[in-house]
Order: sequence, then C-alpha cells, then structure tokens
Amino acid sequence: MGHNRSGIAAGLLSVCCLPAMAGGLERNIPSIATLFEEGRYLEFSVTYVTPDLSGDDGAVPGSFIGSPVDVPITGNTGDLLEDYATFGASFKADITDRISYALIFSQPLGANTEYETDPTADGAPPFTGTEIYNGSNAELTSYELTAILSYEVGGGFRVYGGPVAQTIEAEAELTFIPPNVGYRVESDTSLGFGFMGGVAYEIPEFALRASLTYRSSISHEFDTEETIGTTVVESTTDIDTPQSLTFDFQTGVTQITLVFGQVHWVDWSEFEISPPNYPLLAPPNNRPLVSYEEDYITYTLGVAQRLTERWAGSFAVTWEPQTGQELTSLGPVDGRIGLTAGARYETDRIRISGGVTYNFLGDAENVLLTDYDGGSALGVGLRIGFKL
Repeated sequence: MGHNRSGIAAGLLSVCCLPAMAGGLERNIPSIATLFEEGRYLEFSVTYVTPDLSGDDGAVPGSFIGSPVDVPITGNTGDLLEDYATFGASFKADITDRISYALIFSQPLGANTEYETDPTADGAPPFTGTEIYNGSNAELTSYELTAILSYEVGGGFRVYGGPVAQTIEAEAELTFIPPNVGYRVESDTSLGFGFMGGVAYEIPEFALRASLTYRSSISHEFDTEETIGTTVVESTTDIDTPQSLTFDFQTGVTQITLVFGQVHWVDWSEFEISPPNYPLLAPPNNRPLVSYEEDYITYTLGVAQRLTERWAGSFAVTWEPQTGQELTSLGPVDGRIGLTAGARYETDRIRISGGVTYNFLGDAENVLLTDYDGGSALGVGLRIGFKL
C-alpha cells in the first residue's frame, strides 16, 4: 500500500511543479525526484512555452537625448517574449542498499526577448512604444549537469550532494540607449562549477517525504564584445548565478491520494549582468544590463489522485508574489499565478507523464517607466521514464 501511494506522485510532481515563467531568468526549478526512484531509472523530458507580454507608454530620461526634461513614450511595445523549448534528462542507479547516484541534465536559466521592429523609427521625439524599443532583444542559453551521490543514514533520513557544471552564453541589443547610437553585446560560452546538497526524510508506508536542497552560486567569466554605434570594444564580464534553497514535501492522505508542495527561494538580489561599457551609456542611474533588487520565492501546492491501476491525475497551484521592484527592459516579469493539470500513464517498465500549465504574469514597470500588465504564459510538458 505504501508503494502505491508513493507511485502516484513519482511521475507527476516534476511536471506539476514546472513553471512556464519564473522569477529572474529561471525556467526550470531544479528537481531531485529521480533520486527517489526504485532501482535503475532513466527519464527524458521536454517543455514548450508560449508567453505573451507587452508594455504601454513610459518616459525617456532627458539625459539620453540632451533634453532638460524627460520625454513621454506613448503607445504599445508589441509582444516581446518569444516562445521557447527546454529539454532535460536524468539517470539513477544504486551502488549498494544504502548508496545510490543520479545524473541530471537541465536548462535552468534562459531568456528570449525581442521587441517588435519599427521601420519608421527616426530616434527623435515624439516616441512611440514600438519606436523606442525598436527591435531591442536578448537571448541567454544555459545547460547544467548535476552529479548526485545519495546515502541512506537510517531512521528514514537520507543525505545527498554533488558537483554542478554549468555553461552560459548570452547576447543582447538595445536600440534606445542612447537613440541613434545603439548598443550590442555578445559573449562566448562560459563554463562554471558549483555544488548542491541536502537532506530528506521519508516514511514510505504513508508516502511521506520532505527534502531541503541547497544549490550554490556559480561564477562565470565571459569574453565579451561590446558594440557602441560602430565602435567595437573587447571586454570581460563576470557574473555569479544565484544560490537557491528548495523545500519539497508530499504525503499520502488516502490510499489513492497525495498532497504535495514546494517552497523555492532564489537569491536574485545578488545577481547582475553588467558589461563594463554598458553603465556608461545608461545615465542617470547607471544600472546594469540585467539586475534585480529583490529575491523571488515561489510556492506550489497540489494534489495527485490515482484514477486506475495505470492512470493518475494531478492539479497544482503556483504563486510567486510580486516584489514591486523596477525591472530592466529585457525581462520585465514580476510575480505570477500558475494553474497546472497533469496526467500519468504507467506500465511495468514505462511511465509517461504530461502536463499543461497556464500562468498569469504579474504586472511590472521597467526603468523607462513602461507598464507591463495582463501578461500570460502557456506551457506544455512531457516526460518519459524507463525502469531499467
């Protein structure tokens, strides 16, 4: 009976907790669910997300254009968030009765922002939303491999940890800082290393499990090429991806029903991307290209129900409170509420899980006082697991 209870959530939890958009640049909250599979287990996953977000009005600081006063921006920016897909894979195996290991591949961080291009833009007031942002864009791609060693110490407790290898590459273009000049930056691919670790407690007969997982910051050093107008400058840019702490829990409430949840904190207030020459072009605040004033905390609560011997379903609600901070133009999303429905089909050897999530994105304001509201993101996910 205990095993059946545990199995309800095993193939669903990672799908249900999948965010379509998350705080900062986070796309997938790291999961250690593979560690708790029985025996040898291999899993592949794919996610596709379609976001929708646009902004209205704003003001260009007079210092950008040599004016003694700020110049209003009118009109809409157009949809600025591009569709994207992420892929993942994981493998778990036992070494002894108490020791096991897992390898987890993911794409945890990312950005795909592209404002609409206005072919009539002349870089002079009066400005419209499409004109002032005029094709500004950003793209960030990451890949991460985590190796975990787990040890069951007894009494239901397990400790785990291991190294994390992460690659990041990015590029961005801003047409409005300053107008008629433009700014572009491209980086090479940086490889950085960090670590993760945690502790878990389980009572299998009640399908009860609680875990606390810490992931360290990872330092990167990029060779960057900054283009200001027609001038190209070679530079070096350092970033530290943020540390995080995640609490997961699940418990059986009947023989066929589980309640699960998660609290996920990310130290985004310590993160910034600031190529050396960019702040010199961005008076009066001289802000980095990307930065956050506040951390983000994401809460998830859900229920999973076994429907038949092979089918199970789930529903989860995710809440990421708004921080009210002023954001940069390349990622103006502040908070969200997400609704996720999932289903799982399982045979003796194969487990197929799928989910659909719809997120209501929180309202935000950027450094040019453009208001972004009414945004949404629709995501679908599929996971296929094999018991080897």
